[in-house]
Amino acid sequence: METLFWVTGGLLALLWTWRSLDTAFGLPRIADITQPQWDLAAAPAAPRLTVIVPARNEERDIEACLTSLLALDYPDFEVIAINDRSTDSTGAIMDRLAAGSPRLKVIHVNDLPSGWMGKTHAMWLGGREATGELLLFTDGDTFFRADSVRRAVACLRQRGLDHLVLFPTMLFKYAGEKVIVSFFHAALSFAHRPWKVSDPKAYDHVGVGAFNLVRRAAYEAIGSYSAMRLEVIDDLRLGKLIKDHGFRQDVVFGLDLVRIHWATGALGVVRTLSKNTFAILRFSWTLVIGGSIGIAFLSLGPLAGLIFASAWAKLPFAIALAAMASLYVQARPVTTISPWYFFAHPLGACLSLYAIWRSAWQTSRRGVVWRGTSYSLDLFRKAAGKD
Repeated sequence: METLFWVTGGLLALLWTWRSLDTAFGLPRIADITQPQWDLAAAPAAPRLTVIVPARNEERDIEACLTSLLALDYPDFEVIAINDRSTDSTGAIMDRLAAGSPRLKVIHVNDLPSGWMGKTHAMWLGGREATGELLLFTDGDTFFRADSVRRAVACLRQRGLDHLVLFPTMLFKYAGEKVIVSFFHAALSFAHRPWKVSDPKAYDHVGVGAFNLVRRAAYEAIGSYSAMRLEVIDDLRLGKLIKDHGFRQDVVFGLDLVRIHWATGALGVVRTLSKNTFAILRFSWTLVIGGSIGIAFLSLGPLAGLIFASAWAKLPFAIALAAMASLYVQARPVTTISPWYFFAHPLGACLSLYAIWRSAWQTSRRGVVWRGTSYSLDLFRKAAGKD
């Protein structure tokens, strides 16, 4: 039994140390556009920008979102807000703001065509009406600092990019939200290397719903949102299509340039994850089971070994935990979450496993329910290439 502990602990120590070291060398390679070198005045001939904002029942946040966008210090831009069949005052708020600003155009969607997700249809409508050379796709609950877009466009142009993602700053109201978000930053180090996104030979790609800045030519070349009609995780899919088509892509940090509040409380985050986690796993029970085993082994194994192994056999498990803790320290400048949340890592793992299985179970039973609209699971399986 002691040999098994040494082998298992050694494997865990190796894996977590590998991810910790890779992250330590990789994260500093990601540009921080809050730095002075990116505070560039927009050139007189700066490309026209269209910001596309879909929203359904976002009356709580849409006014603050659009107001922050209209206050951007970028010289030539328009904002297209799409009211996607809202049953609250979202549309009325949009119309009121549009009456006071010529930069804001509002599109009201009353009926959803068959074969579309509501959000992807709204994005497609916005892209069709856009007049900008650059398109910024965002969400109706996102808040922008005045210089955010100017800095991002400067980076995109200087680096000759076709697609740029700015990681948003997460806003937190409760500790439970931090537990899950900090867990994800550590766990996702095994699945995603954002510093490799710009490498055309790497499999890594990126897309974030709060800030996807893309050249119109690249957007049209991938087939626009018409190629993602039934895509639940459209932001990630947009990034993958852009990377697969050979366009240049990168990601940047920028604390407080773009801010979002993802969900309220730990259970709120779980409910949010339950909407799209099965879609991220391409509606595959094989990936659900395999992913769950991987999360349990990697995230719960080190603590279990430290508890149950005897004497010196605890050492490799302790090394694994130390490497895991270092990821929380490294993430602090990006997430603003205290590294002490490392001690809640097992809880974050359990909540994430619950969210995965809740998403798979609910979606398998009743299909995809998104923003009050129900969709047959068969449609998504076919769209994901599953019969």
